[in-house]
Order: sequence, then C-alpha cells, then structure tokens
Amino acid sequence: MDADVERDIDADVESDVEAGVAGAEAGVDAARVTDADEATSGPHAAGSAGPAGPAGSGIMALSLPYQVVAAVALAVAGVFVCVHLAMVFLHVAPSNTLTKRHGQAVDDWVYPEFEQNWKLFAPNPLQQNVSVEVRAEVVTAGDGRSTTGWIDLTAQDAAAIRHNPLPSHTQQNELRRAVDFYLNSHSDDDSPHGMRGHLSEEYMRRIAMLRLDGLPSLEGADVRRVQLRAVTRPVPAPRWSTEKNDETPSYRELPWWKATGADLPDGATPPDGAAPSRTEAGR
Repeated sequence: MDADVERDIDADVESDVEAGVAGAEAGVDAARVTDADEATSGPHAAGSAGPAGPAGSGIMALSLPYQVVAAVALAVAGVFVCVHLAMVFLHVAPSNTLTKRHGQAVDDWVYPEFEQNWKLFAPNPLQQNVSVEVRAEVVTAGDGRSTTGWIDLTAQDAAAIRHNPLPSHTQQNELRRAVDFYLNSHSDDDSPHGMRGHLSEEYMRRIAMLRLDGLPSLEGADVRRVQLRAVTRPVPAPRWSTEKNDETPSYRELPWWKATGADLPDGATPPDGAAPSRTEAGR
C-alpha cells in the first residue's frame, strides 16, 4: 500500500478516536451537570427547608376578633398574677410603710384562701415548744367524782406523725391552730372577746371531748367537765453554743368547762345533768 495512503488512513483513525473521546467526556460532564441540578433543585436537595409553613402561628394565626380577645385575657391574667404576688409579698414581708398603710387591704386579699404561716427572712423563728394537755372530771360508781391526770394531746399527735410519710393536716395543725384561736380571742384573764371568743371555747372543748372519747382508760366514763392547759417549754441551746437559757416550762391553765351534749362525738350519750347545747336550748 502506498505510504501516502497509509498516512491518510492513520490520520482518519486518530481523528475518529479523538472525536469519540471528546464526545464521551462531554457526555460525562453533561451527566454531572444534570445530577448537580437535580441535587440543588429536587425535593431531597441538601439544606432544603421543606414545604413552606403557614403564614402565621400562635395568636397571629387567629382572626382579628379572636386576637383581641386572647390579648385582653392574657393582659387580665398578667395583672392578676402581678397583684397577687405583690399582696403575698407584702403579707410575708417585715413591717414597712406599705403594710402599715394598706395592711387591711392586704389581709382582705390574703385571708382565708391564700393564708401564709411563715414570714420572709424569718424575723421571729420559733424558740419554744408548746404542747396542749387536758384533764377531765368524771363520775364514778356511787356518784363519786374523780379527776384524771394531765393527758398530753400534743404528744399523741407527735407519735402519730413520727415515721409517717403522709401525716394528716389534723395531726399537724389542729391543736396549734385551736390554741392560737383561743389566745387571740381572749384576754389574759380568759375573758372572751365577743362571739369569736365563745366560738374558740366551744372549739377547744369539743376537741378535748373527741380526744378523751378515744382513750381506752376512759372508755365508758361519764365526763362532766374538762380543763386544758398550754405548756411552753423553751428549746434548749445546741451543745456547741455558749448561750444559757432558762428551760423551766411555763403553764397557762384554761378554765374548767362543763361538757354538753353538743361537745360529744357522734353517737355518744350525753352525761346525766349535762347542760344542753345552744341548739338544743333554742328548740
């Protein structure tokens, strides 16, 4: 074969190979571009925020009338919370100009639903233990009368509370609140201050009769009169303290009260000759 012809054939072959390689590379580049376009614009594109959310959320999603109602309700609730917190703070805070001037308004707001039995910064921590004791005059066989020894009601409550993970509110506070009620409504000579004083006496007497009714030693006894006393014992100073305080207990004995039918627990028989209750006397 002629040399010129061979050179022409080789040149044509090389040209065809180069064209094929260039076409393949162009196809690969086009495929890459297509994949990149799909990756950036497709539903699974990286960094895509997904479908667009609603135009508004929360209150802004409501219609205008409902937005106004919700805003007013939130404002009223916010004002109520602020006023309540301010009233409770003034109630538990130490005495100041505001509490002296507006103390009645603060008490009207707090009592009785929001009563607090503690003071901010503990200005007067308890340094005494107060226990309530009771004794009774009972009728024995042959119409004889005898008086029991003093029975510590507070010790009974303490024994019921000790090791009890869920003690009752009555065991924790009934006696303490009853004594506070009585002392705050009576003078030092046990003269009652109006109706509250008489109510506190009835309350104390009925607590005493209820506790005595549950004692095995007085089962079936005819209790005619009861007497209570408050025993105040100072809390001793800790062993590491050099403070010396008088640990002698003090006593405040309340008057003898005659037991009435209204003072007895449900189902108990009134003692013979016991004075009728106010309800029975009015019938």
